[in-house]
Amino acid sequence: MGSHRTVGILAIKTFTICFRLLKRLKSLACNDTSKATQKARPMKSNKENNSSAAGDRMKIKVSNNGPYLVSGGIPLIKKEIRNDSEGYCSSWHEVMTYPLKEQFALCRCGQSKTKPFCDGMHTKIHFDGKETADDTPYLEKAERIDGPTLSMTDADGMCVHARFCMRAGGIWNLIRQSDNPEAREIAVEEAGNCPSGRLVVYDNQSGEALEPEFEKSIVIIEYPPRDEQGPLWVRGGIPVEAADGQVYEIRNRMTLCRCGESCNKPFCDGSHVKR
Repeated sequence: MGSHRTVGILAIKTFTICFRLLKRLKSLACNDTSKATQKARPMKSNKENNSSAAGDRMKIKVSNNGPYLVSGGIPLIKKEIRNDSEGYCSSWHEVMTYPLKEQFALCRCGQSKTKPFCDGMHTKIHFDGKETADDTPYLEKAERIDGPTLSMTDADGMCVHARFCMRAGGIWNLIRQSDNPEAREIAVEEAGNCPSGRLVVYDNQSGEALEPEFEKSIVIIEYPPRDEQGPLWVRGGIPVEAADGQVYEIRNRMTLCRCGESCNKPFCDGSHVKR
């Protein structure tokens, strides 16, 4: 009997030890799975953070009497303005996309032989690139026009003569007729095509600006029907830093002078059309 009892006690102890060991192994396995999951999450987050960091690095620096110094791997594209059958500016046509570079310099004086890139000509012609643009926020210098379903702000001093706003009777009339679905649609389209951001359309019900979504990029604008070499269209909220280090108001759409003649440097004032 004593031997049977001893065997029973040993069996119970063995079972208890095995049970505790299995419980411990299960706990370790769960911890390893949890750690693996925790390690996997940062990988996705790091990728998103890297993308965000790349966007944060994008910047255009206005050099003193020199070119625009572009950094952060900003895409550079050339586009032409196309007319409709009635001769009105109506659409964009992509001509080419330049090879992606981390850094490059874009001509600001208008005299480079390697446009759109700088070739140092600004030093030979003693280019006066003094920045004369004021720092008044857009909304403080814009006039407001109200319509039935849309409203619009218009800072006419920012006009670069892209002429998208003239189609279908003009965007000002379209805003006043915005209870008409077709007029509303064309008004939103015309405002979004305004490269300088002079015109911004708002939905009256939500109060939200109806802005196109742009990848951060720089577009070289050309208008072949009039042989016009337009400004640099800065899209997607890229910071533009003055030579003195101050950052201009960041906007979804802006245009920078590349003819060297603007009286609102570094921004375009339409002087390329007057040349």
